Amino acid sequence: MDLLTQDEYKSIAAGLNLPTGAFIDGAFRPAVSGETFATVNPATGDKLADIACCGAADVDFAVEKAREAFDDGRWSKLHPSERKDVLIRLAKLMTRNARELAVMESLDSGKTIYDCETVDVPETIHCLKWHAEAIDKIYDQVAPASDDHIAMVVREPIGVVGLVLPWNFPLLMLAWKIGPALAAGCSVVVKPAAETTLTALRMAELAMEAGLPRGVLNIVPGGGADVGEPIGRHMDIDMVSFTGSTVTGKRFLTYSAESNAKEVVLEMGGKNPAIVMDDAENLDRVAAHVVNGAFWNMGENCSASSRLIVHKDVKAELLDRIAHHAKQWNIGDPLDPETRMGALVSEGHYNKVCGYLDQVENVVIGGKADKGFVEATVVEVPGNDAVLAREEIFGPVLSVIEVSGFDEAIKIANDTDYGLCASIFTANAKRAIRGARAIRAGTVTVNSFGEGDITTPFGGYKQSGFGGRDNSIHAHDQYTQLKTIWIDLADDAGEAVD
Repeated sequence: MDLLTQDEYKSIAAGLNLPTGAFIDGAFRPAVSGETFATVNPATGDKLADIACCGAADVDFAVEKAREAFDDGRWSKLHPSERKDVLIRLAKLMTRNARELAVMESLDSGKTIYDCETVDVPETIHCLKWHAEAIDKIYDQVAPASDDHIAMVVREPIGVVGLVLPWNFPLLMLAWKIGPALAAGCSVVVKPAAETTLTALRMAELAMEAGLPRGVLNIVPGGGADVGEPIGRHMDIDMVSFTGSTVTGKRFLTYSAESNAKEVVLEMGGKNPAIVMDDAENLDRVAAHVVNGAFWNMGENCSASSRLIVHKDVKAELLDRIAHHAKQWNIGDPLDPETRMGALVSEGHYNKVCGYLDQVENVVIGGKADKGFVEATVVEVPGNDAVLAREEIFGPVLSVIEVSGFDEAIKIANDTDYGLCASIFTANAKRAIRGARAIRAGTVTVNSFGEGDITTPFGGYKQSGFGGRDNSIHAHDQYTQLKTIWIDLADDAGEAVD
């Protein structure tokens, strides 16, 4: 898709009809309390809309309708090909409305229109199509029982699912969850992040237009204490999938333990290392990958390469090249297609990132912040024990740690509470494979930054993840239960029936 001009995007923004109600049982509704909260454009501070501020009563109503939809089989018992057809129609409707969704996403989150148009919206559509196409291609199994028995292992949808979303990739994370959940036949109750609600509401509207039965997809906006915790504690929700901070994610394990022991899948934080060894080839290309990994989406990315672990013999040259590439990551109006870094998502998060910048002693590049925008910043830290090397900043800040050898680099890479992603740059194939196996992270890329794609599972070790994986065919597992059906073929005398 060709990008428009800044003025054309602003014209689209001015004409948007923004959704504001909760979406429950196939219709937009005000919160039971009648309360609202403002959603704000972080790049300007202007209010975009007043959104229904839901609470426990709204969660109860949404779960009730989701349970009705699941139990009567209007979606869960549809033939797989019929569910596929609905999700394919949704993907087509998203394609027709892609530009509107991209502008809405940019306004609500501060993300650049460049990323929304070229990454977020296309990947969201691709994700839904991929899971839709998988629906009627996943086979169950027959276990190797005796001649007198048949043992079938079948998958069944787990039931009513609570999906709690982050604010950094609102549309894409919605697709990562509803794609496999709806494909499996579940009914879902979605809590979008309070900062970024608009596109989830619009997606629900498009899903109804595509033919998704009412009650199957419900969107309940609101805060964590008002909506997230009631979802986590609800006795009639069978499973929760959460993406967000490690601190918040751990609470869902408590909510589960104190309620109905619902299944919980967590995708949480990261402090991801990019290891550059002294034999890395083409340092200019390496620098481009490191910069992209650190500053893409303003560093508001759980898989961001926020720790550069670099061999002392190539550090100076690599930092020079990183400085060159970082200059291309300009900040500015998110609706300008030339802008590479937009505004941080909220005033509160901006202040948090600025608090980390105040602790910096050795700035290599950047370091400035103003009115919601933070420059691409590279800092040298004295070692892996420094605060900026250990805590997830979730902003465009890259911490540089010098090492003298391969084993030291791997040790520092693993010296973290997290284990989501990692990168290693080396020309030695054996070293690359040894490093990839030794690093305790869910995704390790070699001579590149990335997260894999829709075909590869995404999730983490240690405090980066729990209970399952997003993406790939493995994502379907967490939204299903396995059932054994054991059939005895023997007659009453213990002999096989003719």
